[in-house]
Amino acid sequence: MLNHPNDLIELLDQLGYVVDEELATVLYLMLKLEKPLLLEGNPGVGKTEAAYVLAAYLKTDLIRLQCYEGLDVHSAVYEWNYQKQLLAIKIQEQSELSASEKETMIFSDDYLLKRPLLQAISTDKPVVLLIDEIDRADEEFEAFLLELLSAYQISIPEMGTIKAKSKPHVILTSNRTRELSDALKRRCLYNWVPYPSMEKELKIIQKHLPDVEDTLALQMVKIIQKLRKMKLDKSPGIAETIDWARGVLALDIEDLNEENIQQTLSCLLKSNNDFAKVENELVSIVN
Repeated sequence: MLNHPNDLIELLDQLGYVVDEELATVLYLMLKLEKPLLLEGNPGVGKTEAAYVLAAYLKTDLIRLQCYEGLDVHSAVYEWNYQKQLLAIKIQEQSELSASEKETMIFSDDYLLKRPLLQAISTDKPVVLLIDEIDRADEEFEAFLLELLSAYQISIPEMGTIKAKSKPHVILTSNRTRELSDALKRRCLYNWVPYPSMEKELKIIQKHLPDVEDTLALQMVKIIQKLRKMKLDKSPGIAETIDWARGVLALDIEDLNEENIQQTLSCLLKSNNDFAKVENELVSIVN
């Protein structure tokens, strides 16, 4: 039973997710107020992971809708099983059912293929619904979501309005590649997830990789923080930090110098331009 956001900090920490008071508070309010939560921030700051760890804490399923350009209702909500419908029509050709009765029969749950959004409101137990990278979908799809986010229901032309059996816990994430509509934002609680502070990132490394010596972990975090201040094509996120720590452990590196930083840059950087830029600045990065 959650009585305070600090309870959530401790519980999520036990699951390996380091959360600050601000994010813990908005997650707490999301659960208490039963409202969707929009998490915005740079790629790799732990927005998606927040949904997974919340599902683990609630001991419930996570249903994920990965957004992309051109995403439509058929991929996100439902499709009709046309082959099964055609077979049913063929079988019923000689039946005494009226045309309207046949139509009602083939446009029923038995012939409905439920996609993530419809699945999320059709479960008996509340699930965590992750609508990931909503900024990649177009504005038309974003508008379609409004009914789900406000009333927890979906309208299907052939069947009418389907109300949620149980309200899902909805988390939307955005890397802010475009501005989202005010209508969507009004329906959600909001939190900007920044890159972690030095203290928080150190704690993340210690949580995930306790075998890393404290002095080495601190050295790594200081370097990561410097890299994020550079104008890189893709600044390293938390996932890259953890990958780098694992790489350093795998190579038995005990102290970071120019040579072994260069040796492990593949864990941190994602483009040739960033490699070149960082290699040119290695002296200042180390010192």
